[in-house]
Amino acid sequence: MAAVLCSVAATAAVPGAAAATRTSAASAASSASAAPGYAFAEGARTVVGAAGTADAGRLDPGETYRSTLPKNGKAYYRLELDATSSAYASATAVPAPDASIAAVDGIRVSVQDSDGHACSYDSAIFGAARSPRPVTAWGAREVSPAKALCREPGTYYLVVERLGTTGAAPEAWDLELAVFSEPRLEKTGATRAPEVWNSASPAPLGDEPRARQGGAGFGSATAVGQGVWRADIVPGQTLFYKVPVDWGRQLYATADLGSASGGSGYSVGALVLSLYNPVRAQVEDVGVSYDGTQKSAALAPVPPVRYVNRYDVTDAVGAMRFAGSYYLVVHLAVQVADRFGAGPFGLTLRVRVAGAGETGPGYAGRSAPQGVFEVTAQDRAAADGDAGRSTAMTALAAGGIGTGSVLLLGLGVWTAAARRRDAQTRVSAQNPTA
Repeated sequence: MAAVLCSVAATAAVPGAAAATRTSAASAASSASAAPGYAFAEGARTVVGAAGTADAGRLDPGETYRSTLPKNGKAYYRLELDATSSAYASATAVPAPDASIAAVDGIRVSVQDSDGHACSYDSAIFGAARSPRPVTAWGAREVSPAKALCREPGTYYLVVERLGTTGAAPEAWDLELAVFSEPRLEKTGATRAPEVWNSASPAPLGDEPRARQGGAGFGSATAVGQGVWRADIVPGQTLFYKVPVDWGRQLYATADLGSASGGSGYSVGALVLSLYNPVRAQVEDVGVSYDGTQKSAALAPVPPVRYVNRYDVTDAVGAMRFAGSYYLVVHLAVQVADRFGAGPFGLTLRVRVAGAGETGPGYAGRSAPQGVFEVTAQDRAAADGDAGRSTAMTALAAGGIGTGSVLLLGLGVWTAAARRRDAQTRVSAQNPTA
């Protein structure tokens, strides 16, 4: 991936359109107040964004922080980095539910070295719907044979700034910052991304939907795996899901918005489906407008997860560089309520994870947070809806019970449950009800 990291959303900006497209905060306020707000990560530390590098507070890999982005300016944060690990930092801007938003408003994130050279930059905007929602951009300092700059150890700076007509938006925005560290490889491998991969869209899943309400933030994202998942969403709400995707596997996703029970009109960019990788870098997004009839938003196919994807110049390919939890984020524009009521509206999320798993690249150390670039058995169990059993088995293992004992115990529990179901079936057959 090139040193310049630009999000797909940012390319949709139309210069000069901000003043003409600014939404009225008063008209959206009542609908926005009904939508649940963003859930910041539990235990997130508070850090003040400095007006310049001299006073920048330190951010440590593996930690999540809360901060504030002023209405007119930048916020600086400090990173102390070594010579062998790549570092990634994401910033999620959260405006107030009734904030005044223009289509080209958003944030820009960059990582700079101590000489002011930009290691990377990325941006994210709110888009055509002009609906207040969490938007996320990321920065990177990569230690790679393909990168000439920003390879030395020392002090770096994460810079977060407002985009668009910020002078017309009086309120500050809350920020959630997350910092990640990726260790070097044990052995140096290829430095070119695969040129060929399966870019065909698979047949849609026809499974019976299972209820799974999304979370309200990255830290509280609901785990889902392959399948069809049903939720409710209200105008102004953003739902977060996470999907474990291992090395060599390929993710496909579609969000279907159900028909309205009444109302009329047309809401531009009403439903937005976004995909983020484990360090919260946007892979791609798609938006569809809404006229009260059912609509579907499908992500374009992305390549299988491989370490060497990072060497591709295409953002969507380069972002598919890690195994781990990928985030599906769904937003329904607050303006939908003005035309079709306060809802809730039916949302169906179709997720497919295809391809055979592959062996990982072989890291020479631990990531921060630990395990962020891997998929565990517990992750898979949670995604399949069996998080309770996964937690119980983890606790037993931690208590010193061997794997064989855990499996025998689990088999015993399942056998007992099956016997109870058989007994209940026999009783029901012998004593039918009218």
